[in-house]
Amino acid sequence: MDMATSNKSGNVSRQEIKILRKIVDITSSELDLPWILQEVVKIVNDATQADSVFIYLFDDKKTNLVLSASKTPHKKEVGRVILKVGEGITGWVAKENKPVAIKKNAYQDPRFKNFDVLPEDRYEAFLSVPIIYQGKAIGVINVQHRKPHAYPANMVNLIHTIAKQVGGVIENARLFAETKKKATQLDSLVKVSHTITSERYLDEILNLIVVVTAEMLNSKICSIMLLDEKAEELAIKATQSLSEEYKRKPNVRVNNSLSGEVIRSKIPLTVFDVRQEVRYMYRDLAVKEELTSMLSVPMIVKEKAIGIINVYTKTPHHFSQDEIAALRMIANQAAVAVENTKLMEEALKAREALSTRKLIERAKGILMRLNGLSEESAYRLIHKKSMDSCRSMKEIAESIILMDELQKK
Repeated sequence: MDMATSNKSGNVSRQEIKILRKIVDITSSELDLPWILQEVVKIVNDATQADSVFIYLFDDKKTNLVLSASKTPHKKEVGRVILKVGEGITGWVAKENKPVAIKKNAYQDPRFKNFDVLPEDRYEAFLSVPIIYQGKAIGVINVQHRKPHAYPANMVNLIHTIAKQVGGVIENARLFAETKKKATQLDSLVKVSHTITSERYLDEILNLIVVVTAEMLNSKICSIMLLDEKAEELAIKATQSLSEEYKRKPNVRVNNSLSGEVIRSKIPLTVFDVRQEVRYMYRDLAVKEELTSMLSVPMIVKEKAIGIINVYTKTPHHFSQDEIAALRMIANQAAVAVENTKLMEEALKAREALSTRKLIERAKGILMRLNGLSEESAYRLIHKKSMDSCRSMKEIAESIILMDELQKK
């Protein structure tokens, strides 16, 4: 082995040791997934001196790769750029579990997927390596150079080694985030239960529910819409949104609307991007309010849908079965709160009607005694006084009783 080769081999070895130390530091750090991904981006960038480094991770359903971190700022694109398994070079690498290295004209590769929002799509050189955990790809690391750039075997192997080493760290961070999320959901469900069993007014209960739900599902907007059966419309009853335009959104007709479909079918509905959904009635408002994915769940009580709960995310999101189940539990509890309030209102109305009837009967008796009127004539007199004075019959009856009591004194 000549001196040049020996020095080159030594440099790579020292670089690998340095990288492994950094990975160990990440492993022993807090399980904060966004921070971990940015640290991996830095490690890969230091190893390759790349113009661009992207990390894609699989979503919960393992069907899509989502842009999760980048070297250059892509605040609007992170979480929004999505590839299906097998789509683009990135999707191919994830599917085949093999790296791809292209020296130049990467955008001319038949597997290449172009995104108008990513200027890096015009870069010449492209290296894509799967992130491995337990033998399976959980994501992909992409390295790009503006100008033609060769990726020697030792460089590909180095990035491959990094991807393998950080796979477990990333997966553990994701599991930690998921566990933390479920704990938050459980805590939120407890809060909702306590709210519903409290002696608060319905408006206050529903407003508390949307605030807790938005926090639990990390949604930009959460709203509760109740059904007006006579008008066959859904009207917003509560929302934590500060947007006056959203609050003033017109009622939604049950017929020919996504919300109405949820009412009719009594089945949750998810929409990946309401801005692109032709059946969504307020696409312009969704663009203005930065609403993307929607989950709509019916509020059911006694097998009858009385309203819906909608949650919207700012970035594209595939709602998991756990998220749907959690929102269904909240929707059902909210439905019980609405139904209980209606029953209380009906009971109060019945009690009020009975009280009014007793007062009128007593007033009739007084008029019959003092004026020698028949029961029917006494009732007609009370009714006429009510009509003439624009006062309720209860008020007229109370006045008659008061006058009678004053005369006795």
